[in-house]
Amino acid sequence: MTRVPWVCRSCSRALFNRPRFPKPKLARFASTESTLAPSLLVRAKNLKAEHDDLQKTLNDSFDAAKAKRAGELRRVATALHDWEKANSAIAELRSMTHGGGPDHDADLAAIARDELATEAARLATLERNLSASLTPRHPFADLPCLLEIRPGPGGLEGRYFADTVFKMYRGLCARKGYRSKVVKYDLADGAGDQSSAEGELPLQEAILEIEDAGAYDAFRAEAGMHRVQRIPSTESKGRVHTSAVAVWVLPSFAEAAVDEMDFENPESDFYIDPHELKIETMRARGAGGQHVNKTESAIRMTHLPTGTTVSMQDHRSQHRNRDEAWKLMRSRIAAQRAEKRDEEAARLRNSVLATTQITRGDKIRTYNYNQDRCTDHRAALDVHNLPAVLQGGDVLDKVMDAGRDWLVGKEIEMLVAEEEAKARAASK
Repeated sequence: MTRVPWVCRSCSRALFNRPRFPKPKLARFASTESTLAPSLLVRAKNLKAEHDDLQKTLNDSFDAAKAKRAGELRRVATALHDWEKANSAIAELRSMTHGGGPDHDADLAAIARDELATEAARLATLERNLSASLTPRHPFADLPCLLEIRPGPGGLEGRYFADTVFKMYRGLCARKGYRSKVVKYDLADGAGDQSSAEGELPLQEAILEIEDAGAYDAFRAEAGMHRVQRIPSTESKGRVHTSAVAVWVLPSFAEAAVDEMDFENPESDFYIDPHELKIETMRARGAGGQHVNKTESAIRMTHLPTGTTVSMQDHRSQHRNRDEAWKLMRSRIAAQRAEKRDEEAARLRNSVLATTQITRGDKIRTYNYNQDRCTDHRAALDVHNLPAVLQGGDVLDKVMDAGRDWLVGKEIEMLVAEEEAKARAASK
């Protein structure tokens, strides 16, 4: 009896349906070598083994702590399973392309070479997913967030563009259905209601709260200096001016989750000792009718150990301003504490870590009006249709996704460095 070689379902369909004319062999030289760091693969296998052991235990008896840990490890176990499955498929396809002897089918080998290209591309994606699943989840990833927007270098033009950036994020939230509210929106003193030709107002500071869970993880890559290059409407000689806007992304908390945050716990990032705060009341400034400058409703709060200051005057009630100031102060202090831990961890790993401290050198993005271009410098991405970006359209999604991918890439690099350092220490 003639031995029939095994054929996978996808290959058999392709074999019977393939056209009867030559196809270009695009995949013949496709690379299928894994680029996954060996240290990460070892870590993934150890975590998957832990996940499988926990699942066996949970099948016999339920334990809340073990169930939580198993849930945390599930994405690693799933990513590793998909990666191993793709590697097995590639090994099988390679054997089909390199087969010989009387049972070798040249048509089947040609199809296998084409399939190999698809699996190789899929393997690269799965390796990225596996590496990302191994990175520690940010402690604030599941929280809502606060976007703080302030003008940087550039004078009045910088204040105008700060208003545009604020509107850009509000437009994004409206399009994607994110629940958002304006916590603070202050115009520059002395600028009055003077607006630009595009209707921009001279913004001094704005704080936009995005109340959906997971907003911090979605927006954390937006922190940094946003640069704009354009010709101001007041420029008579047509010269391009460069200005900048600083964006901070801070963790926030939903009102319903106050108890879960445990603000009274000194171990919490959000804990603030009331004795370390200096709270002052003052009269509100700016336009606003008879109420302004007649009652001391504005609040200025200073955290003495760090010098962090929060001012709030957006509400007529002093009590409401005080609550909002407390909320913002907790978010800023929590972000500073998390950043300090990250900096210390980065120093110990001798690795480079992007922090939330923003200086003139932290340019992450450029919005060039003359070239109708938005560039994310970290991801080396250029997109056009700048109006769609500034309106918070779907083109902005592409830019933000690139920034998040870059951030995950840096976290993967840090994880590899950490695992390799552990391996060297263990070998001594």
